[in-house]
Amino acid sequence: MHGVIGRQTARIARPVAPADETPSAFYLTEMIADLKRGVSLLERLSLEEVRTVRRASTVVQADAGDTIFHQGDPHNGIYLIEKGRVRTFYAGPSGKEITLAYWTPGHFVGGPEVFGGGTHIWSGVAVEKTRLAYLPGATIRGLVRSMPTFAECIIEGLVEKGKCYSALVQMLGTRSVTERLAHVLLILAEIDRKPGDQLVVSRRITHDQLASMVGSTRQWVTMTLARFQKAGHIEIDRNVLIVRDPASLRAAL
Repeated sequence: MHGVIGRQTARIARPVAPADETPSAFYLTEMIADLKRGVSLLERLSLEEVRTVRRASTVVQADAGDTIFHQGDPHNGIYLIEKGRVRTFYAGPSGKEITLAYWTPGHFVGGPEVFGGGTHIWSGVAVEKTRLAYLPGATIRGLVRSMPTFAECIIEGLVEKGKCYSALVQMLGTRSVTERLAHVLLILAEIDRKPGDQLVVSRRITHDQLASMVGSTRQWVTMTLARFQKAGHIEIDRNVLIVRDPASLRAAL
């Protein structure tokens, strides 16, 4: 049994292909272009190969707040995100959490042990109603042996994860918390931007979530956003955050 999700047993449903319009994954990085380019695990496969992978998977439905996998639990396989978003995070002994990334359709979560074995070293939770395709480690091993292109896709997915977590370590080690917050705002405003648009943070994100991204507290985030607004870097109008002066905000970096 691979999954208890939140307080309920995983619900099984027929696999459905992910939507064409896919939002970018989101994590702390210096290279915003990597986020916007993204990785779609199955996009290089032929239609028949995609069908083979889907027949080998079990579809799991999760509601917002449901745990997909938990830090310390046995590691048995990976989950391909078909719809929705998954937040991965690490919890320290004190219970304090640091967000690693927000993953979107086309990405997988549950690594790095793609073949199973050991225990999960971080947790994954659904941010919204989410559909995932679960692939056990033994199944993945068989697929990579019989389908070289799928093996390449798995490697590319692991490369993306490696970039994500390396970038996080670099940001935590070389940037101040104020610089990290400024950078997060620029990333959020840039990744979904349409040509000619203002730099608007269109994704709904709370001060608690920002704090978990940059390694601080909700109170500090609230005070620093107010300071950024007073300095003219940003404008907060109700629930909308606009980066008014990207150059000055970048100067804070």
